[in-house]
Amino acid sequence: MPAYMVATITVTDPEQYEQYKALAPIAINKYGGEYLTRGGEMETLEGPEQTQRVVLVKFNDMDTARAFYNSPEYQRAKAAREGAATGQFVILDGYNPES
Repeated sequence: MPAYMVATITVTDPEQYEQYKALAPIAINKYGGEYLTRGGEMETLEGPEQTQRVVLVKFNDMDTARAFYNSPEYQRAKAAREGAATGQFVILDGYNPES
C-alpha cells in the first residue's frame, strides 16, 4: 500500500535552503519517491491560515518511506537544511478501501 510523507516547512534562510532543495530529490528518487506537490501555490479553505511550505511525497510503502528518511543520501540533505528551515515530517499509510 502506498505511503505518503507530508512535510510542513518554515524556511528561514532561502539561499541556504536551495542546497537542501538540490539534495533532497536525489534521495527521494533513489527510494522510488514521487513528489505530488513541492511548495506550490496553496489556499487555506478552513482553519488557521497555512503559511508554511507544504511538500507531499508518495512512496511505495511505509518501510520505503522510513528507509528514505534514514538513508545516507537524505541525511546529507537534512544536514544542508539545518539553519535554513524548521519543519515537521510525517509519514502515513495510504487509504485502503478494503481495510
